[in-house]
Amino acid sequence: MCGIIGFTGNEPVKDILIDGLAQLEYRGYDSAGIALMDKKDGIILKKKTGKVAELREAAEGLNCDATCGIGHTRWATHGGVTDINAHPHRVGKVVLIHNGIIENYRELIKEYGLKNSLKSETDTEVVAALLDKFYEGNPKKTIKEVVSKLAGSFALCIMFEDVPEKIYAIRNVSPMVAAESDRGSIIASDLTALIPFSKEYFVVPEYHILTMYKDSIKVEDLKGNTVIPEKLTVNWDINSAKKGGYPYFMLKEIHEQPEALERTVAPRVKDGLPFLKEDGIDDEVFKDITGISVIACGTAMHAGLVGKAAIESMLRIPVNVEIASEFRYKDPIIDEKTLTIVLSQSGETIDTLEALRLAQRKGSKVLSIVNVKGSTIARESDYVLYTHAGPEIAVASTKAYTVQISAMYLLLCKIGLVKGILSTDDARKFIKNLEGAGEIIEKTLGMANNIEQIANHIKNATDLFYIGRGIDYTMSLEASLKLKEISYIHAEAYAAGELKHGTIALISENVPVIAIATEKDVYSKVISNIKEVKSRGAYVILVSTDDELNDSSICDKQIRIPETEKYFSVFATAVVLQLIAYYTSDAKGLDVDKPRNLAKSVTVE
Repeated sequence: MCGIIGFTGNEPVKDILIDGLAQLEYRGYDSAGIALMDKKDGIILKKKTGKVAELREAAEGLNCDATCGIGHTRWATHGGVTDINAHPHRVGKVVLIHNGIIENYRELIKEYGLKNSLKSETDTEVVAALLDKFYEGNPKKTIKEVVSKLAGSFALCIMFEDVPEKIYAIRNVSPMVAAESDRGSIIASDLTALIPFSKEYFVVPEYHILTMYKDSIKVEDLKGNTVIPEKLTVNWDINSAKKGGYPYFMLKEIHEQPEALERTVAPRVKDGLPFLKEDGIDDEVFKDITGISVIACGTAMHAGLVGKAAIESMLRIPVNVEIASEFRYKDPIIDEKTLTIVLSQSGETIDTLEALRLAQRKGSKVLSIVNVKGSTIARESDYVLYTHAGPEIAVASTKAYTVQISAMYLLLCKIGLVKGILSTDDARKFIKNLEGAGEIIEKTLGMANNIEQIANHIKNATDLFYIGRGIDYTMSLEASLKLKEISYIHAEAYAAGELKHGTIALISENVPVIAIATEKDVYSKVISNIKEVKSRGAYVILVSTDDELNDSSICDKQIRIPETEKYFSVFATAVVLQLIAYYTSDAKGLDVDKPRNLAKSVTVE
């Protein structure tokens, strides 16, 4: 979950590294550091706990002309948040940065007598010590020998003090991308750091050694064979990864949802019907399936729950939604007639990746919905449906969530057509509603001022509850996650009908309850549940399509969303709930984009 950057070229590297780390701040971190390869003084290290801005200030006194170096932002796993534990780590002639987890680092310390070489508490320094122990002047030979002894995930960028102007890299699971440019060769954990240099890049293949020169990058497998990696092209520019006048990325990304939906849906519609052949997804994929297993984590899992509700209701096909970290440690009931749908914004989520592999071993075909082209999950899936949300910088996911729902809806419609469950006319009507989702969001965004006022009222709450039924309960789960992760208010989601089975005991005077009531079939039931909490002193905020403003026995505040067809109110509801979380966090004076203890991409267990 760390940020990695390395550069070797023909211009001073210090500011390139620090600027690159600033581009990667959104990934989450608690310390940062750089290592410069100086012609006169050898390797120079500067690392510090805190923000990249503090590292920049600390590095101002480094007056060197180094044109080769590596940088890192660390999110603590092994060892506390200290300067010593920050990366890069140096042992002897070796300096390196690392993303991932070395699972057998204790065994390596004991087996190779490394204890006296170590100064930090990290698993990373163990790799540096092992490289230094085996190093006899041949970097690639040493790297091959050492990685064969490592258990776990890793993305390593390595410099050897006696091999000037070169950087070596190798990975297993943990992501890295690289690019060549007229300024030099660059490697990073994320595309956002590469964009200022080149729009062409490649994903570093697993267990291949990269040798980065000033003007080129050589890729070799572990047998020494040269490999030409597939070049990919970034389909967004650096301005997409800037705030563009918004105070926070999260607010910008909330407002970008109509365009993100358009980019995701429009290319997959032909003659008013879902068209997936250009994605390499043929109708045969869906013909014989008898069940669907959706695997995801966090917000992506909540998008899967929305898809489950719609698919089961409209197609009568059973759908299981599994938390990836649980799925991979049980014996799931899936087979060759199960379609496994994997949802991941980054395409690198480690638990989701391992769950994907388990599903394939069970004989299931895997279709992934991801936002990052060439990511590990995309490459290992049998089929890929790319969302086109563009870069999502804020830790709290917004536009990735709604485009994942839209992708699930595209699949619903296609499966229904292929299996003869939906008529052509029904499918066209469904797709027309999906194409109109962006307009629904635009209308909802116009309510921002009203939502901001509500957020100012709830900002001092210590507890908050969301209630709803059916798909509204599913939306409540995502809403409570959003509020928790960026406002630090304890928030829980409950099925409204379950209140009398225990949870209503938590309701006390003025505790905020956000009730979602868009499902016509159970609307009256939800209103009854709302009255139950209102009569016990709750401060009720109602999100619905009906006007209940004049009935104080139901709600204190109401957010009335646009009327739409069933299953499409989720887009308006999502925006309302995202804005509530955003404005609450902002009203509390918190860093909306970088909540404490969290990282954007979870690439370690």
